[in-house]
Amino acid sequence: MASKRLAGTCFLKVGGQQLSIKGGLEAPLNDKKREAVMDTAGPAGYKETPIAPFIKVTALVKQLDKDKLGSDDSMSIQAEFADGSIYTLGDAWLSNEASIKGDDGEVEVEFTGMRGNWQ
Repeated sequence: MASKRLAGTCFLKVGGQQLSIKGGLEAPLNDKKREAVMDTAGPAGYKETPIAPFIKVTALVKQLDKDKLGSDDSMSIQAEFADGSIYTLGDAWLSNEASIKGDDGEVEVEFTGMRGNWQ
């Protein structure tokens, strides 16, 4: 049986432009969080709360359009994972306080969007 790549090189496109990324690509597996509701006998069930669609990544600074990333609130972002799965984020904006690390030439960015789906 042939092996299937599970991890390794990933890709990220923001507004159609591919960014150089160092790693740490993350996207939510589900769109809700379930937490146990406990009573005296143990778990009674769960409560469900929505999770905002997001993509997190460590990007290299060399190709970043800093003005666009900081001001655009309707970006289309596509994350391609090493196993070939793709997560698309629509109407997205930069949601963290992204700080460029001069010593490493990288920045950790988190995008949050109105829609997120796996393909």
